Amino acid sequence: MRSTAVRRTALAASAAALALLATACGSSDDDGAARDDKAKAEQSAPAGDAGQSAPAGKALTAAELEKVALAQADVKSGEVATELSADDQVAKDEISTDDKACLPLVHVQGAVAQGEPAANVQRSWQGQTESPSESKGPDGQDMTDVDVNKILLNVASYADGGAEQAMAGLKTAVEKCAGGFETTVGSDKMRVTEVSGVDRLKAGDEGLTVNVGVATGGDGSGLMKLVAVRKGSTLATFSVVNLSAMMTGADFEVPSDVVDAQVAKLG
Repeated sequence: MRSTAVRRTALAASAAALALLATACGSSDDDGAARDDKAKAEQSAPAGDAGQSAPAGKALTAAELEKVALAQADVKSGEVATELSADDQVAKDEISTDDKACLPLVHVQGAVAQGEPAANVQRSWQGQTESPSESKGPDGQDMTDVDVNKILLNVASYADGGAEQAMAGLKTAVEKCAGGFETTVGSDKMRVTEVSGVDRLKAGDEGLTVNVGVATGGDGSGLMKLVAVRKGSTLATFSVVNLSAMMTGADFEVPSDVVDAQVAKLG
């Protein structure tokens, strides 16, 4: 993901959080109901498609991937977009690193497909949770703490063992790039400070999640998490950003319901 895109994502999420923090808790129930109604009205796929899964053992076309990629109907919270915003979009040929072995990690960050897929589609998801704040407003009113998460998602299908090769490339990148690396996207540069915390997921045929530290200026370092799950010839990758973690580097939980919903549709 471009360093500017990381900053813009954090700033946009921050602005949304500040707007909500300026609102007393008394209005949160009405706002939540409105968001739920909007989500139901704007489902991007009929409920009948939500359980559709990817056929095993064959490379899917783009049209077939659209049917098994995450849709609004598949999640109970947050908003799914079927197209990435201009700030989040990045082309594979715009990405370079000082160590080519690390390229797969940057591709996941930017929702770019690994290797040469037969077809791939992108999605994004953004959600937030709200809880009562220990702080009070300027007039003593109750306040709300807001936790914002964003996921950039790529679902790609491969022929001739390409999905297995892509997953192997990711595992190699995790091992070889633990000490960090420099990456450039267009004219933007980003420094990954470390790659750590690998966890083998019990999902699909094989999966992993990894912590990625990102320099945010001075001695500061934010935290992103990358998730990859292979099911047959299809590979789903998730780039997960949490507003607080991007600012502080603190650990956070990946929205597992979103990952699980996508993996379930792969069969």
